[in-house]
Amino acid sequence: MSEPVSIAVAGYTLALYLATRTSSAVSREAAAIRDAASAIIASRDRSLALFGAKSSVIDRINELALECASDGWNGEGGVSISGEVIDRAVSFVRALPDGFTLPDIAPEPDGSISFDWIVARTRAFSVSVGATNRLAFAWIDGTDRGHGVARFDGDTVPARILGGIRDLTDERSTAVRVA
Repeated sequence: MSEPVSIAVAGYTLALYLATRTSSAVSREAAAIRDAASAIIASRDRSLALFGAKSSVIDRINELALECASDGWNGEGGVSISGEVIDRAVSFVRALPDGFTLPDIAPEPDGSISFDWIVARTRAFSVSVGATNRLAFAWIDGTDRGHGVARFDGDTVPARILGGIRDLTDERSTAVRVA
């Protein structure tokens, strides 16, 4: 007899979340478990009361996917946003610490999604989420500016990126999960 899977208040039960990840299991049973776990997580994400403001950002990602579903969406040859990019972008939002300032998002002509924290004209941090596990990021803070690339495992936002956003938005008290 199956046991119910609980969702922890502070996040997903690890087993439930891991069950949604792509694996080498190909049986009907494995697919049924993956589908059921995905449905539970999707239901939680749709609940603003349980998931908070992150669900609004995830809704916006899904809107962008519809708006940019075909090549040429911007009238200048923009590449469509793929399902893989959408999944990675949603994972990025889920991985942000609870209570963290959420970004504005926008489509990019190469089919990626841009996550932008803009404090002022000369204070901004931007992360580009594409189809690979590489997150390109750039910032400007007065006369200080730079860029880089970090690996995203799908579960934890790289500390370099969280630190940059935190420095810009002065969110020093937010807890960080460092891998």
